Amino acid sequence: MRDATPDFEEFVAACGPKLLRTAWLLTGDPHQAEDLLQTALAKVWPKWDWISIERPEAYVRKVLVNSHVSWWRRRWTGELPHGELPEPPVQRADPFEDVVLSQVVATAVRALPPRQRAVVVLRFFEDLSVEETAEVLRCTTGTVKSQTHRALAALRGKLPVRELMLDGGRRDGN
Repeated sequence: MRDATPDFEEFVAACGPKLLRTAWLLTGDPHQAEDLLQTALAKVWPKWDWISIERPEAYVRKVLVNSHVSWWRRRWTGELPHGELPEPPVQRADPFEDVVLSQVVATAVRALPPRQRAVVVLRFFEDLSVEETAEVLRCTTGTVKSQTHRALAALRGKLPVRELMLDGGRRDGN
């Protein structure tokens, strides 16, 4: 087991930031993301000798998603989202526009049900194929496609896509 430690440390140094970003996108909270990543790494470390042979990042990502889903199931407190998300003012001259937009997108993604959120994160933020996403989530490609369709439909209703596509953020198209 001692021989696996340097490989594991190198893996964490190389892939840790990307996995932390995935954890943050799943949880929506930086502290929970750190806890989730630490939990996933603690689960894979004892098995590192055989995990590191093939696609270790995919394996750790799978543990990350599965841990998050099990946390969500255990920690549900009965809170239900309500109300409409406020539309942020869209002004192309605003130097913080990208920050506001990323916060709006992150909030909208966090409002999705856990399975849809996992599909969106894996497909669009992690850039996995439908087949790879199905493998990570242990479901069929049809399930990935239907969950993606539902998630994108929900996001379209919450994101200011029309305003983003207009030239310069102006509604008159000039």
